[in-house]
Amino acid sequence: MSIKQILGRIRKADLDYNLMQEGDRIAVGVSGGKDSMLLLYCLALYRNIANRHLDKNIEIVGIHIKMGFPNMDFEKVFDFCRKQNIEFYEFDSKIYDILKIQANEDGTLKCSICSKLKKGAVINEAIKLNCNKTAFAHHADDAIETLFLNAIYGGRLATFAPAMFLTNSKMNFIRPFVYTFEQDIKNAYNEVDIPIVKSTCPMDGHTKRQDIKELLQSIYRTYPSSKENFLLMLHNQKKLDLWVKQEDLPQNEH
Repeated sequence: MSIKQILGRIRKADLDYNLMQEGDRIAVGVSGGKDSMLLLYCLALYRNIANRHLDKNIEIVGIHIKMGFPNMDFEKVFDFCRKQNIEFYEFDSKIYDILKIQANEDGTLKCSICSKLKKGAVINEAIKLNCNKTAFAHHADDAIETLFLNAIYGGRLATFAPAMFLTNSKMNFIRPFVYTFEQDIKNAYNEVDIPIVKSTCPMDGHTKRQDIKELLQSIYRTYPSSKENFLLMLHNQKKLDLWVKQEDLPQNEH
């Protein structure tokens, strides 16, 4: 998939879920990996298209939270953003120190806590930079994996939303890559010379999510059509048909 096609997927998500409006100043959470770096680049391109052709004047700001993991140099990212006319900021945090204090008994870090802390840190800095929206690079595969994680470990059919309003921070949170698969990102990434900063998190590749990812890849190899169908089922409201207990029915349907 090309950059142009990725922009088309972003446009479809924008139209379907009303992700971006006139006057938005959008902070993009940047970890340094290919997903977040491509999102930052594509939203900068989409900003230019929106400003010229869609009557949407929007601004894009990149934010990186320094987690405390060693040997992660973002100088090339700063250089890239200067060339692309993208505002980019880097902020210190004590997230790694907190994670080590709250680690599991075997010393492994708790990814769920890390995710919450990182999200909160990005939003806090976004507010300081006068942003009214925050965007993360969660993509279609992430959404499907989340559905399976919730089903297997939580007994519920649920995934994250393309757009949501966070009441505590008064921040709008969006995910423009919800119609874009990870392989699409990899293919498009090869078109442009975007720097990446490899994560040095000790948990990288050793999580329950990684197990689900490998399970899904096995399913996709056996049933190739399942990949697009799994994405379709996340928004196929017309075909939603689950059990409803008598006590949960509206009063007039008893």
